[in-house]
Amino acid sequence: MAERIGIVTGGGDSPGLNTVIRAVVKAATRRGWETIGFLGGYEGMLNPVQSRPLDYREMDSLLFRGGTILGTSNRGRFSAKVGHGEVRRVPEGILEEAYTNFKQLGLRALVCIGGDGSLTIAQQLFEIGMPVVGIPKTIDNDLDATIMTFGFETAVNCAVDALDRLHTTAESHDRVMVLEVMGRYAGWIATAAGLAGGADVILIPEIPFDYPSIIARIEERESIDKHFTIVIVAEGAREREGDYVASSSSETGEARLGGIGHVVANEIQTRTGKETRAVVLGHLQRGGSPSAWDRQLCTRFGVSAVEQIADENYGVMVALTPSGIAPVELVDAVDKIRTVPPDGEIVRVGRALGISFGSE
Repeated sequence: MAERIGIVTGGGDSPGLNTVIRAVVKAATRRGWETIGFLGGYEGMLNPVQSRPLDYREMDSLLFRGGTILGTSNRGRFSAKVGHGEVRRVPEGILEEAYTNFKQLGLRALVCIGGDGSLTIAQQLFEIGMPVVGIPKTIDNDLDATIMTFGFETAVNCAVDALDRLHTTAESHDRVMVLEVMGRYAGWIATAAGLAGGADVILIPEIPFDYPSIIARIEERESIDKHFTIVIVAEGAREREGDYVASSSSETGEARLGGIGHVVANEIQTRTGKETRAVVLGHLQRGGSPSAWDRQLCTRFGVSAVEQIADENYGVMVALTPSGIAPVELVDAVDKIRTVPPDGEIVRVGRALGISFGSE
């Protein structure tokens, strides 16, 4: 009987998930291994098991296809994050049930594709004995121990395209345009897109803002006959001494951030009298085909994951490092989230260009 490995996609969807699946299946097939995909995230590993064999012959179209053919979920019995990112231990019985089914399927190892929540679950499965290898997926780019996660660059490109379009309408109408992007508690999307898309104000969770600083930047532009302003705000940005803006909570109690863009836009219009509009980019950042960069990164991650399994190197996550793709301890990758350094190089560059981070 051929060796068999499993693959699961967990958490929110991200451009490149199918590209990783393709790379894992093709690399495994070259070794004579079979690949089983679990459906609907980690829930597919429970009784009754929901899975399907993955044939290398159906993989070619996945290179540029968004989403995941296996489906995914960030809720249910495997939820590992609550509140504002607090870690929750998945009940031991649930983990053991998944491990029992894993063994009954005769799997050699499980490839877990996900962000901090999904890889926290992978670490918990590893702690009870399941051989796992993680692959870092999140548009937020907030996983520690890797230079970049896949899906991030595609999401930034989406945000930059939106900023390009907002520039023309803002300038035509002398308006302030506020673009809200994802990122939860890490401002990487807002910062990178703001630099690339010519934003005048960038608001991120790492740097609490105050409205006088924002208004000062708008008035500075008015004084030099720039009668429009572009503001990009991460969904987790908050006013100094203020709290996160959340639209609701999930069934597990995890906050669903969102709405800060409209709050900021209303306050700017009230304080300046300038017509101000808010646009929430939302799930557009998660959809569509992965960029060329993300396609090659996903492919490298997928092949490296299979190599770790061949070497029986488990409890690791494949990561982008200065020297290439390399394994890092999974526990180190999920120990804390990676955030934008408030005094780091990328923020200094923005400030050198006159961009306000709402705290000057």
